[in-house]
Amino acid sequence: MPHRILAILPVLCLALHPATGRDFHVSKTFKIGSPGGWDYIAVGPDQKLYVSHGTQVNILDQKTGDSVGVIPNTAGVHGIAFASGKGYTSNGRANTVTVFDLKTAAVLQQIPVGQNPDAIMYEPFSKTIVTCNGRSHDLSVVDPTSNTVTATIPLDGKPETAVSDEKGRIYINIEDKNKITVVDMRTKKVISSWPLDAEGPTGLAIDNATHRLFAGCDKQLVILDADSGAVVSKQPIGDGCDGVGFDETLHLIFASCGEGKLSLVKEESATSFKPLPDVPTKRSARTLAVDSKTHEVYLPAADTEKPNAGERPGTIPGTFQVLVVTKS
Repeated sequence: MPHRILAILPVLCLALHPATGRDFHVSKTFKIGSPGGWDYIAVGPDQKLYVSHGTQVNILDQKTGDSVGVIPNTAGVHGIAFASGKGYTSNGRANTVTVFDLKTAAVLQQIPVGQNPDAIMYEPFSKTIVTCNGRSHDLSVVDPTSNTVTATIPLDGKPETAVSDEKGRIYINIEDKNKITVVDMRTKKVISSWPLDAEGPTGLAIDNATHRLFAGCDKQLVILDADSGAVVSKQPIGDGCDGVGFDETLHLIFASCGEGKLSLVKEESATSFKPLPDVPTKRSARTLAVDSKTHEVYLPAADTEKPNAGERPGTIPGTFQVLVVTKS
């Protein structure tokens, strides 16, 4: 009997041990040889990674990092979204969305949208694809059945990232106005704007269970009530954040920071948040995708040149890669 108790105790301790920042580390690096800059990365519904890169999207096997396809001619590509067995890329220089088949990676169509489409998302309540158009200061709403723009929603600033409460509201970080704008997807109109009292909002994530928004700003994560817009908490993060993700199973918020840190904040409850130790990544790793099923975080990055005083360091050609941060 004592031997059986001893065998069970380690399992119980492991199950009760909460995730901490020290549980995460860079476990793998997926090399990508093609040239060009990058923005967002997305985890597809098909166990593949979709990585924006220059004028194309590189498709990688999520487990091995092997190249399994390319979506070409996506000039200035920013983000990737998925709906109805298809993928959609936001092409910032072409002012278009590329539609491709998820099974074959064949390009199906180009859809004209607003100017400089940046972030792109699937919005489950309206069952539409939404692009955040940085230069025209609006949203394009695309019907994935007909692959046509069915609405254009004007905004009063530059939209950076959008998330959905899956009940008819979407929330958009307005980068140049330091606020979050709320859109009703039933009426396709702005219904609220909430000041962040923080500079440069970029990445945005949501916990629909606790009704909390997580906005990545300059060196701080601003946490808001998604119903009222009230600021609930502000937590310190690294510099150069351009992406925020949420692991709904572990209740962890991740902020990818270009200075070379992945900042973590634990959501202990709807009103209690705790910063955890940063995970060292790589300078330039400023965007991310979080997979709540595997608890892995994927960050595009490249090696950087030695910076000159007061200047942003350039990236070294041929060093583009995806860092895989894994929970121990």
